[in-house]
Amino acid sequence: MTPWILHIDMDAFFASVEQLDNPDLRGKPVAVGGTSDRSVVSAASYEVRKYGVRSAMSVVKARKLCPEIILVPGRMYRYKELSQKVMAVLHEFSPLVEQASVDEAYLDGTGLERLFGPIDEIGRRIKARVKEATGLTCSVGAAPVRFLAKIASDMDKPDGLFIIRHDEVHAFLRTLPVGKIPGVGAKLLDVLKKLGVRTCGDILQRDADWWEARLGKYGSALFDRARGIDPTPVKTTEPAKSCSAENTFGEDTSDRDLLRKWLLAQSERVGEDLRRHGYKGRTVTLKIKWSDFTQITRSKSLPARTDNTDVIFSTAVELLDQVRLHRTVRLIGVGVSNFEPRSRQVGLFEEEPRGVEATSELDKAVDAVRRKYGGKAVTRVELLEFRKKPINSEE
Repeated sequence: MTPWILHIDMDAFFASVEQLDNPDLRGKPVAVGGTSDRSVVSAASYEVRKYGVRSAMSVVKARKLCPEIILVPGRMYRYKELSQKVMAVLHEFSPLVEQASVDEAYLDGTGLERLFGPIDEIGRRIKARVKEATGLTCSVGAAPVRFLAKIASDMDKPDGLFIIRHDEVHAFLRTLPVGKIPGVGAKLLDVLKKLGVRTCGDILQRDADWWEARLGKYGSALFDRARGIDPTPVKTTEPAKSCSAENTFGEDTSDRDLLRKWLLAQSERVGEDLRRHGYKGRTVTLKIKWSDFTQITRSKSLPARTDNTDVIFSTAVELLDQVRLHRTVRLIGVGVSNFEPRSRQVGLFEEEPRGVEATSELDKAVDAVRRKYGGKAVTRVELLEFRKKPINSEE
């Protein structure tokens, strides 16, 4: 069978979701991020990218490049919801799907030609099903090996399909800029430029021993990539080891009441995420980053694993109360780890496993309402006024 790996990459995912849900934003320069001068752009629509705005750019610089920019706050729960639909679509084509992030995944396409036709047709079918399931476009790259599939998905964005066939690999790599190879960051790129290396073809002007002598194992890997060699397989996603939420404030604070409200909002997000994926954890961790960018964590292990929002929150507050706020706080977050394996159906004559707390009926009811009517359908009394105010933070 001809080996194929496909890389599926959603187009400007966060920004595209906002434009999907709000038709007034379509065709406009939209960016997801905070509104304060300390915030950064999390995602940029293609309309605003024309001005040079990119993710991870400061909001101040983004506004200078595009004064008409429309900044909208992120909604991670919504992005995760659509991400799950995308992954479900990919599993319709192959059981070997590796989710690389919320908006991208690898798929082993070896042997799929017998079921779905040529690789071009497989790519078109995937794109069509993703659009049908989510209303969003994605770009698909296909190649004999993993790193080339990722490069291919970026060649024809947005809504692209790019195939690097087996007999095209060496010609494609010969003129490919080395900076396009996944994992080649700014520091390595700097080193390569000093060595006169601009393209993968330049790498092959020296042998493997030469590169290993200068860059060690990185030199060997670089030489292999320049020849189109990548033994990395598509691995099914490993189970999560922790679940967390954190926020960086627009202004540093030492207001304990405000910090507690953030912990409650974050505990809700973490609890809902745990319940949706069928996990329960025993360890709750508080994270604090001070105004000078130093940070601390405090953890507590519970007597039983839990996915209960109130238990997570009360434990996080207990940890916060033990911390002396000798400086103002820039970021606060809460996480749960030390998971029980995915929940399973308990038999009729079995008892609930020891050390596992039953899921709160209240949490179940709130989750059901929010799934049906949206994340803001139910709000705790403690957060009513908190959520009416503009959110001055970035997630």
